[in-house]
Amino acid sequence: MEKRIIDGVEVLRSSGNVYADLGLADAEKLKIKTGLVIEIRKAMRRLELTQQAAAKRMGITQPKVSDMMRGDFTNLSERKLMDCLNRLGYDIEIKVKPASESVGHLILAVASWGCKLKPPKIP
Repeated sequence: MEKRIIDGVEVLRSSGNVYADLGLADAEKLKIKTGLVIEIRKAMRRLELTQQAAAKRMGITQPKVSDMMRGDFTNLSERKLMDCLNRLGYDIEIKVKPASESVGHLILAVASWGCKLKPPKIP
């Protein structure tokens, strides 16, 4: 991380992954899970789902949805979060390509719904 002094305060530029900046293990996985949860939250808002309705649709309990909305998603795997997005009307595409470095990275790219498109409302 790059260090700078701004108005007498030492400032560190983020690497782009707050979990890595904090030195947490599995930082890339945590960043991926965070991105998936953000998309789940957006879908719930767009579909106007209560936590109970979202839980039923995603196949998890309402307390797990509540935990997820509060940022505690340690009890949910990346695969389960992707399954939740599928059940909310999202397609998941996994792309594998050669890495530019000796060790590859996990990256989440999210396609925009666009200003006119809305995800399908499924009862």
